[in-house]
Amino acid sequence: MDWNRIEGNWKQFKGKIKERWGNLTDDDLDKIAGQRDQFEGMIQQRYGITKDEARKKVDEWMTKQ
Repeated sequence: MDWNRIEGNWKQFKGKIKERWGNLTDDDLDKIAGQRDQFEGMIQQRYGITKDEARKKVDEWMTKQ
């Protein structure tokens, strides 16, 4: 799956994202609004991981969608 599809269907993916990344709030997801760089940054911030780790985790999650 590519990010454009996730971005275009952001509201539908919010539930799946919260299942995977429970530390993200509804407000976080509303602010992200489908923007991958903001999504990765928020994961980095909430989970205390590096930017590269966040990107890798998002890539892994996307392959499972």
